[in-house]
Amino acid sequence: MQLIGKTTNIDFMGHRRLAVTVSIVLAIASIAALIVKGLAFGIDFTGGVLVEVGYPEDSDLVVVRSQLADGGFDTAIVQHFGTSRDVLIRLMPIEGMDGNDVREQILQSLRSDGSDIDLRRVEFVGPQVGQELTETGALAMLVAIIMILIYVALRFQWKFAVGAVAALVHDVVITLGFFAMLQFDFDLSVLAAILAVIGYSLNDTIVVFDRIRENMLKVRKGEPVDIMNLSINQMLARTLITGLTTLLVLLALFLLGGEVIRPFSIALIVGVIVGTYSSIYVASATALALKITVQDLLPPEKGEHEIDDLP
Repeated sequence: MQLIGKTTNIDFMGHRRLAVTVSIVLAIASIAALIVKGLAFGIDFTGGVLVEVGYPEDSDLVVVRSQLADGGFDTAIVQHFGTSRDVLIRLMPIEGMDGNDVREQILQSLRSDGSDIDLRRVEFVGPQVGQELTETGALAMLVAIIMILIYVALRFQWKFAVGAVAALVHDVVITLGFFAMLQFDFDLSVLAAILAVIGYSLNDTIVVFDRIRENMLKVRKGEPVDIMNLSINQMLARTLITGLTTLLVLLALFLLGGEVIRPFSIALIVGVIVGTYSSIYVASATALALKITVQDLLPPEKGEHEIDDLP
C-alpha cells in the first residue's frame, strides 16, 4: 500500500456495519466492566495517604505487609514502584489521624526490624477533596463533549456533530472500560489523559469532516458513501502518520517514564488507537446512518424578497 504520492482506494464504508458492531460490543463490554468492577480510583479521588519509601536492598512485599499489619494497617495496599527497592504504600483515610501521624506510624512499623528506610514521598488527600475532584472531573468531561457538539454543529452540520460526539463518547467509554477491566490506577493524570484523548480524537475527526465537506460540495452528484470513502482515503496517510508518531512518543513515556507517568501514558496509548479508529469509522458511519446528503451542506437558498433587497 503506497501512502505518499498516491491516494489509496480502500472501501472503508463498505465495512462500516462490521466496524460498528465491533464498537458496540466493545462499548457494552466496557460499560459492563465499569458497572461490575468499577474504576480503581487513586487517592486523588478516594482520599487517603500515599507513602513511597526506598530500601537499601531488594524488599520483600510479604514482609512489608506483615510489618504494616502489626502496626495496625491491615488494609494497606503495597506494591513495588519502579524497582524492587522502591515500595509504594496506599492507605484509605483513617479517622482521627492526620497525614503526619500516619507517616510516622508507617515508618516506625517498617523500621521495626532495623531496616534503614528512606522516605521518598508522602501525599495526603482528604475524602471531601477526593469527592469534589470526582464530581468536577466528570463535569469537565461532560462540558467538553457538550461544547464540542455545539462547535461541530455550527462549523459543519448537526448530523456531523452527532457523529463527532458519538466518536468521542465511544473513545471515552472504551478507554474507561479498559482501565476498569485491568484495574489500572485511575488518578488525576489519567483524567487529564482522557481529556487529551477527546481533543486528539476531535482533531482527527474534524480533519476528515473538512475533506468530506469539501468533496461533497465539489462532487454534488456523487453518493455520500463514495464521497466519504474518497475523503478518508485522501486523509489516510495524514491520519496514520500522525497516529504513529504520537504512539512512538507515548511508548517512550510508557517504557522510560517510570511508574508515576505510566497510567497517563497507557490512557493516551489506548485513546490514540481507539480515537484513530473512531475518526475513520464511528464518526462517518454515524453521519451516514443519519442520511447526510450534499443538500445538507449547501447554504439555504435566498427568497425572492431577499434577492430584491440586495444592492
